[in-house]
Amino acid sequence: MRMSDLPEAFVNRMKNALGEESDAFFLSYEKDNIRSLRLNPLKSGNIPFMDKLKVSVEWEKYGRYYDDAIEPGRDALHNAGAYYIQEASAMAPVSYLDPQPGDRVLDLCAAPGGKSTQIAGYMKGEGLLVTNEIMPKRAQILSENVERMGVRNALVISEDPRKLTDRFEGFFNRILVDAPCSGEGMFRKHPEAMEEWSPENVQLCAERQDWILDCAAQMLMAGGRLVYSTCTFAEEEDEGSVSRFLERHPEMKLIGPGMVHMWPHKLEGEGHFLAVLKKINPADESPDDDDVAVPISRSGRNGSKAINGCGKVDSKAVAKCGKPVSKAGNKGGKGPDLSLFSEFVDELILDDITKHYVNQDNRLIFFGTNLYLSPAEMPDIRGLKVLRAGLQLGSFEKNRFEPSHSLALAFAPDIFSNIAEVTERGADMYLRGMTLTEDMLLTNNAVEKGWCIVSYCGYSLGWGKMAGGVIKNHYPKGLRVM
Repeated sequence: MRMSDLPEAFVNRMKNALGEESDAFFLSYEKDNIRSLRLNPLKSGNIPFMDKLKVSVEWEKYGRYYDDAIEPGRDALHNAGAYYIQEASAMAPVSYLDPQPGDRVLDLCAAPGGKSTQIAGYMKGEGLLVTNEIMPKRAQILSENVERMGVRNALVISEDPRKLTDRFEGFFNRILVDAPCSGEGMFRKHPEAMEEWSPENVQLCAERQDWILDCAAQMLMAGGRLVYSTCTFAEEEDEGSVSRFLERHPEMKLIGPGMVHMWPHKLEGEGHFLAVLKKINPADESPDDDDVAVPISRSGRNGSKAINGCGKVDSKAVAKCGKPVSKAGNKGGKGPDLSLFSEFVDELILDDITKHYVNQDNRLIFFGTNLYLSPAEMPDIRGLKVLRAGLQLGSFEKNRFEPSHSLALAFAPDIFSNIAEVTERGADMYLRGMTLTEDMLLTNNAVEKGWCIVSYCGYSLGWGKMAGGVIKNHYPKGLRVM
């Protein structure tokens, strides 16, 4: 892409904004796209092309660059959630958010799920992650990525942020606002983004960012951290949004690096903007080392430093949702027969810690016939559009329990008693929905009849069912590769 391909108004604005640096900025558009992915710390196994990955992404320890010789999106391990294909500079906001196990975290504008699943990796399955997307179709993609990456502690919802403020006032100690923006940082990677760009759209995005940030401030607890980010270079949407936000919210302040511009001519990435803010806690008499107000200026594009945590959330009782499991769900009652689930766990799960985890009665909830294990601090979600309420364990069909695809992807294969490890061809056939025969298996310790985990390179791909010497395919039809 050449400078002449870019919108004229964009070129003129960036020349004025960057001055002498603008030549280097525009030259970056003539370079090839920079490809990167992020390894999933919630899972472990053997990634065959691991030694072909290039240097690590400086600001994300699980980030890796790769070149054209690798096509990770076509690999079966992508479906297994071993990694997430994500633009390198887009990994930075979560690094600055610094979520910790046990936190309450909100990703307010979350689709397609790159940053949400990155947050989940930091949280290690502990605490509550609420991940929201207002657009229903995009929310469905978000939910699928949360499932694929094996996230167990996420509540996936699809709501207007303004509806969430009363429900979650002062509830979260970490909030990410990766705001909808004019997408100028996507011009090289997705040239079609230029077709939607205009100075008027930049202004519309800035106005939308204002009220989204206001919602986030209301849901952040005192002492909590807010990271605001965009993939655009427009000052109205970057420094301007932050400046207007601070004028409206004197209880908020910039901390640590303040604002960071990740320019494509200065790093290996497409570019990003972020700002790190904190809600002032009047009770704090000795502020953290990173509690340093940073003036608003274009100098925010320089450097960065590590950020310390803001502390943990106090544990307290939180209202449940859905239909809690009760004795009515036991054998002989009116609800689903929970003994079928208990029998499944005893038969298929070897690991005692995992057995205890999925059997926590105070966290088991029903949505119709679907059984979920809710996050430890599940909020009241009545009246909200919920796509995923923690870990879906399975569903009750007539007189049997059917395990969910989420359950298969949430744990390593070796915690299950019945495992069928497949060859590369077997993995390909499985993802296509084909029946697996003996020649597609590397090892098979599955029983002659019943449920088994289909595994590839030490990662769970999903469920199969042994019958008559073959493994019948239970990979979800909507996910199958054509």
